[in-house]
Amino acid sequence: MPPDETPEQKIVRLEARFNELEVETTKLSTEREILQRAAKYFAGETRW
Repeated sequence: MPPDETPEQKIVRLEARFNELEVETTKLSTEREILQRAAKYFAGETRW
């Protein structure tokens, strides 16, 4: 945090970071769901 940052600038900076984290969380959740489905699919395919 810059020492000369105003409260308004801090809010804008933190809101931008929050939005970045929301996007990243959505991406990771989607990837996890895909991996879980793939694992379930391949577990069913490997009947030796």
